[in-house]
Amino acid sequence: MKTLILFLASLLALNASASDTVVDEALSIKNITQFDGIPWGIAMINDNEAIITIKKGTAFKVNLNNGQKQPLLGLPKVDNRGQGGLLDVAKSPQFKEHNWLYFTYAKPTDDGSKTTLARAKLLGNTLADWQDLLVTDSATKESKHYGGRIAFDDNGHVFFSVGDRGVRENAQDLTNHAGSVIRLNLDGSIPTDNPFVTHANIRNEIWSYGHRNPQGLFYDTNSRTLWSNEHGPRGGDEINLIRPGANYGWPIVSYGKEYWGPISVGEGTEKDGIDNPAKVFIPSIAPSSLIRYKGMLFSNWNGDFLSTALALRHLNRIKIEKDGETTETRYLQHLNERLRSIAQDSEGALYIGTDSGKLLKITLDILPEEH
Repeated sequence: MKTLILFLASLLALNASASDTVVDEALSIKNITQFDGIPWGIAMINDNEAIITIKKGTAFKVNLNNGQKQPLLGLPKVDNRGQGGLLDVAKSPQFKEHNWLYFTYAKPTDDGSKTTLARAKLLGNTLADWQDLLVTDSATKESKHYGGRIAFDDNGHVFFSVGDRGVRENAQDLTNHAGSVIRLNLDGSIPTDNPFVTHANIRNEIWSYGHRNPQGLFYDTNSRTLWSNEHGPRGGDEINLIRPGANYGWPIVSYGKEYWGPISVGEGTEKDGIDNPAKVFIPSIAPSSLIRYKGMLFSNWNGDFLSTALALRHLNRIKIEKDGETTETRYLQHLNERLRSIAQDSEGALYIGTDSGKLLKITLDILPEEH
């Protein structure tokens, strides 16, 4: 498996930024329901129900057929200043047996808010037995770059992302959790095969580091690979194949520019010992969630990555070829909506949350038969 991951990484690094971009709008859009707030995370309980987290600190169980929503009880206090709040929600691989839902949120502390992974049991409309599994060492004076996406592998592990919390140097400092992807056992304990588990001065929970603000995370059970997307500064958004122990470069290397002027960040775009991105977005699209499509509805999309975009307000589909070249297609631009979160049902229909509070269902636009 390690050989396969290294092989994929080497192929993807050959042409990380080469792509063709196409605009396509042939999709059917249904507005399922409207929220008072930003639907940051979507967890599909089944094809008829989903759990939706709202950034300001509420969550709902939503009937996807009629749009009815019921508020969930038992949530913790969150720090929703800036980019903080109640972040992602994900259904445990053991949900049928134990009803566990996993959450990330900005936990208020005396030192500042910290990206936190928690879990609770869904009992009706109540979250019972709330457990903070890891309150990360990530507090800063800033209220941004929390990361927060959750993914599960098929071997009893949970991953979640933590941004650099607005302090660039954090991403290369392995004595804290900021700027990293974290890997834990489902109960919150540290796996014995984590890459830094034997290092006394490195946070043993860290799986990869050198990240700026990864807000998309997806584990592909077919290839058994972990992928992320993350925000760059004024360009340099990335899709990355995440390898254990790997350094993704922020802020040493970046394809982005400084906000105060047209000056490159760091030492360049590549450096020995740093993993290159599989895809770079210039200019920035502001990617906010990530899945790899697998379904019958859009059968020609199978294996492609789907990312929601905030700044450029579209659904982004990326095909990554074996030689590392990419083809990019953009959808839903006419909605002029900041697209925040995405999930897929068993038939392949997509559900997207927008910053204006909408939950949209995306299917194929069926054309009328010719007579």
